[in-house]
Amino acid sequence: MKRLTLADCFDPDGERFGIPTYPWRCAPDDLATRRQLRIRGLRPGGQDIAAQLLRPRRRRQPLAAYLYRVELARPVRPMTPGRWRAHAAMMRARRRCPECGRDAGYVIPPTLGMCVTCAYPEEQCVA
Repeated sequence: MKRLTLADCFDPDGERFGIPTYPWRCAPDDLATRRQLRIRGLRPGGQDIAAQLLRPRRRRQPLAAYLYRVELARPVRPMTPGRWRAHAAMMRARRRCPECGRDAGYVIPPTLGMCVTCAYPEEQCVA
């Protein structure tokens, strides 16, 4: 596979990649990523991807970030009391250890599948 250079990433007409493509940090001001929209209190709101950013990397596929039109973005929906309850229940489930059944006080690492106390009992006795 041919290595992508920074100059290859500039395709504002979309002839090469199918959608307008810009090098990393060189997009027009009227386009923003999801994260940039969120900082402004906006969301894409169902619009299609307007363009993309490409960042070449050595020995790997280039990083891509999709861009959306700022003027078509909608405000972020506010959290309702029901959504807050659902979020709290979800976080409670992620903190509960399946081995001992206690609330660990932190989100249990998925790599362990249980709280640190249950995963490493021999180290807890030494301390």
